[in-house]
Amino acid sequence: MSAPVIWILVPFLAGVLILFLLQERVSSFVGGVVSMLLALTALIFPIDTALLLGTVSIKISASVQFFGRSFALNTADGPLLAIIYGLATLWFFGTQASGTANRFVSLGLMIVALLTASIAVEPFLFAALLITMAAMLVIPLLVPLHQRPGPGIVRFLIHQILAMPFILFSGWMLAGVEASPGDIGNTIQAGTMLSLGFAFLLAVFPLYSWIPMLTEEASPYATGFLLWALPTFTVIFLLNFLDRYTWLRSTPQLSSAIQYAGVFMVASGGLFASQQKHIGRMMGYASIVETGLLLLAAGLRSNEVVNVTFLLLTPRGLELAVWALAISIIKRKVYSLRFSEVRGLARSYPIAVTSIILAHLSMAGFPLLAGFPSRAALWQELGGESLTISLWVFIGLLGLLIGAIRTLAVFVMAEENKAWELNETWVQVIMLGVGVIGLFILGIFPQVLQPFIANLPALFEHLGQ
Repeated sequence: MSAPVIWILVPFLAGVLILFLLQERVSSFVGGVVSMLLALTALIFPIDTALLLGTVSIKISASVQFFGRSFALNTADGPLLAIIYGLATLWFFGTQASGTANRFVSLGLMIVALLTASIAVEPFLFAALLITMAAMLVIPLLVPLHQRPGPGIVRFLIHQILAMPFILFSGWMLAGVEASPGDIGNTIQAGTMLSLGFAFLLAVFPLYSWIPMLTEEASPYATGFLLWALPTFTVIFLLNFLDRYTWLRSTPQLSSAIQYAGVFMVASGGLFASQQKHIGRMMGYASIVETGLLLLAAGLRSNEVVNVTFLLLTPRGLELAVWALAISIIKRKVYSLRFSEVRGLARSYPIAVTSIILAHLSMAGFPLLAGFPSRAALWQELGGESLTISLWVFIGLLGLLIGAIRTLAVFVMAEENKAWELNETWVQVIMLGVGVIGLFILGIFPQVLQPFIANLPALFEHLGQ
């Protein structure tokens, strides 16, 4: 059996079967088990390497042909697949605790399968089509049946669709630029179109207005899943572009443009987060800051670009999963997620409130939490390149920290005679507990990620080498 069949076709078909055959209370367990088995398979069985189990030899082939296109997953992709499906396992097991409909699991499996196909397809430019298809599947995940989509969802879809032609045309032009690198006109045009395409895909400043709108309109859990999945694979797609085209890597103006875009996202996202009075929008702006940090890592002029990028990507899924699940639990109690509605809920939902604050602090880079090691590594690299950029990153993260303090203050503003009570179910307590423990493990013992990210630079021929 080939690797693309196992990690692309199997989860996609599992999602289809879950959608039509299973009930809501069963789909969470089945989807989580399928994702967990895929993660363990990626961890245990190396791709394109014969493994002897007793008298049986097992070998997972690397590639398969489908409709004239080649899909290939190599040995270096194994740790990445284990991370992706491991984080997806946490999201799928959490659906029952969040009260999300059963189509979250089915559509989520199909979305992850399509996004995995985007890193396996050759020629790699077809990844833009697969990412757009995954964005299309996100819409029924965000919009309940018989309900009109809000402006944030419409704006999100428009931006994703606009990104595809820009990236495809830029890929076509880049081939000509490689053939004649001295043609300045084509070089500028290709670079501009490529920048616009990724600006739409990653919601680069000022194109991220749909993110805080979406966190108000749609389910917090589905929105959190979107904010984890699509940017993760889009950043990998961006790294593939930088790796494939030599002139992109060697152009200092492009590297500076990527870093300036990241600085604008980190600084503006942090400042806006410090002024929010809605905990859903707060999560949206925190994800914007995180995406800005990823752009800063992708624009580094050092051999650590891949290591720092994946060190940022791995905790992101855990932080957003904990944050989104906790918000979903609270939203089932209150009319809206505004500060005026959630005031004093720390005494009614102590586990959910604690999880929100810890996830928020982790994304702000607070010590001993999962986000701190990656931000420290990024700061170390940025310090050798530009102290000004490092200062703006500090301002953005400080804004996130102020937002966390304001959120905590609102949650604890309860009447003195109000009794403490535990309204979370045992499933919710377990899922939040696992997530919070994970935040502390990744923060205190970041070396546990080393076996996963040590070989990830091998995914790219030139970056990080």
